Amino acid sequence: MTTGIDTPAAAATKSKLVIEGKLVIEGLGKRYGATTALEPSSLSVAEGEFLTLLGPSGSGKTTLLQLICGLVEASEGRVVIDGRDQSRMPVHQRDIGLVFQHYALFPHLTVAENIAFPLKMRGRPSAEIGKRVEDALAMVHLGHLAKRFPRELSGGQQQRVALARCFVYQPSIILMDEPLGALDKKLREHMQIEIKRLHRESGATIVYVTHDQEEALALSDRICLMNHAKIEQLGTPREIYERPRTAFAADFIGISNIFRGRWDGNGSLETAHGRFALPQNAASPGAEPALVIRPEHLRLGAPDGNAVTGRVSEIVYAGSETRVIATLGDGGQLVLRLGPDDAVPAIHDEIVAGWARDRAVLVA
Repeated sequence: MTTGIDTPAAAATKSKLVIEGKLVIEGLGKRYGATTALEPSSLSVAEGEFLTLLGPSGSGKTTLLQLICGLVEASEGRVVIDGRDQSRMPVHQRDIGLVFQHYALFPHLTVAENIAFPLKMRGRPSAEIGKRVEDALAMVHLGHLAKRFPRELSGGQQQRVALARCFVYQPSIILMDEPLGALDKKLREHMQIEIKRLHRESGATIVYVTHDQEEALALSDRICLMNHAKIEQLGTPREIYERPRTAFAADFIGISNIFRGRWDGNGSLETAHGRFALPQNAASPGAEPALVIRPEHLRLGAPDGNAVTGRVSEIVYAGSETRVIATLGDGGQLVLRLGPDDAVPAIHDEIVAGWARDRAVLVA
């Protein structure tokens, strides 16, 4: 029989696995008087991992990042880096690199001098500085701009300089706080590819903060989804997208159709739109169960009997897909994604959209 209580041996093994992480936070929390900015939270980041802290404004992600680097003092818990408790260590003594949304480059220094600055501050020999700067410039493909000043660079080039300045001294952990927030969409997408490449080539351990779901899905090894000052779900991008554990996770990551209802005790959920068969491997529903169906899993028609009826209110063409938005009987919306070869209904058409039962996910 499983009791849910770890034996001493199991607890020791679990503790060892956690402490062996490159970065470990244990019960880390922050309060400002009666306001809780971060509930006591724990997680471990492996060496070379790219972990993204994702969530809406006020979810606690930036507070967690500030606690890790020491810009904010924790109310409780600890930060362990490379097996050493650094919770009370000042920012400049933690082996952490920071990249912010605003590049913070020195305007009076050239690109090469900006990148060399952290090495000079650490008293590295001139020959080593020259070699490392050269390598860093090559890594971000800016060797030809080494003698230019920041004002002579585009936004994307300035951000690459900021990245190179952080990577050049090889900190134990790199923290990035919305580093692409000031860039336009196309440049953001280009820089995402650059950051993925830099991470792969350097093997750096990166903790990245963003509120952009697509960015988190594109960049991360794992995503730490946050809500109401606590961790909502931790997992790979695929796990969180395909197997959200809560309605918030399903709604925040991508687009979801969510039907709330009551479990009938016999494998179905009774909702305002009908009775829907639950996935065969669904766990026992909680007090307020909901069924989540992603737009790409809906089909016109009723392939497995699970279906809803709506009236098309909007059609959005997006090249590789067409998004159909239908209004349901209670005024709610249903979103479908149709492929380039699918027949597209017209505005005001009544449609029936169905899904295979195991394409849905039951959440609390």
